[in-house]
Amino acid sequence: MNIIELIIDENDEFSGIDAISIVESPAIEENFIALNEQKEYKFAEVDNEKRILMGAILIPNKPIYRKDGDKEYYIYFTKDTVKKASELFLMRGKQNNSTYEHFEKINGLTLVESWIVEDKEKDKTALYGMDLPVGTWAGTLKVNNDDVWNEYVKTNKVKGFSIEGYFAEKNERPNEVIEEDLSAEIQAGLKLLEIKQALIEYQLKSFSNYPDGIKGNAKRGIELNKKQGNKCATQTGKVRAQQLAQGKAITLQTVKRMYSYLSRAEEYYDPNDTTACGTISYLLWGGKAGLRWSRSILKQEGEIEMVERLIDESLKAPCWEGYEMIGYKRKNGKKVPNCVPIKRK
Repeated sequence: MNIIELIIDENDEFSGIDAISIVESPAIEENFIALNEQKEYKFAEVDNEKRILMGAILIPNKPIYRKDGDKEYYIYFTKDTVKKASELFLMRGKQNNSTYEHFEKINGLTLVESWIVEDKEKDKTALYGMDLPVGTWAGTLKVNNDDVWNEYVKTNKVKGFSIEGYFAEKNERPNEVIEEDLSAEIQAGLKLLEIKQALIEYQLKSFSNYPDGIKGNAKRGIELNKKQGNKCATQTGKVRAQQLAQGKAITLQTVKRMYSYLSRAEEYYDPNDTTACGTISYLLWGGKAGLRWSRSILKQEGEIEMVERLIDESLKAPCWEGYEMIGYKRKNGKKVPNCVPIKRK
């Protein structure tokens, strides 16, 4: 299996981390801690809940498992890339960019502290029992969103941070020819990760009993996309279509992403225009059958209300806090809001 080092492309303004996501299973395998009910001084008794999450955001030289279709590989970031990514995140004013499980933007979460661990024994994280490697990007997020705090943090539905953004691939190489200074650290991580990955895949709740209509829509979307030179949809959408067409099991998080996408993209679906990317992408994710089925599963799992609330919030506020929408632009082949910083007078 190959290992790919991800780097920041200095010539690409979008390269780097775009948002911090709160997730149930962080790829870096480090959970945050929720600082609540901390009695520090008498005035703290007035507000028992600090609503602050502290933990690792990105760990250097840690192999992270990825799978795109039949392709399996690992990615990792060096200490220099982690440091550069943390700096650019702040320099570009993205402290308020947050998502839930990478599938929906959420408001009310702000990165209020950010630092690189330089001495693991003397670092602030060590005071709270965390054992993070030197070079780790750590931080604290303030949660000013009642729904997120009460329904996700306090119920332990989310346990750690994850990042989302755009990175370039520096190189790709088999395990046996990894540079000497990284091999021991990464190889040890690979062995541990393979064991944990097997356990995670076994424990994750998944669904494979979806209707034939979903499979049929995905297959039709794949065929139509081929006729258009596979120009439509993101890589994620293409991979998802292959999963659905083959009837493979998908996790609850994938069901959430399916419902989130289909409920918002329905307006771009035109059954009479099979050359439009909006129609093709909609079919790749399962089409109307996928929308009905994913909603029924989320309702069955008690997740529908929270997901729909997050979707409503994203539609009302297409841009991050501190940004305003001025028209649209094309990004990765898709029409998206053009969000620019609000000019202060």
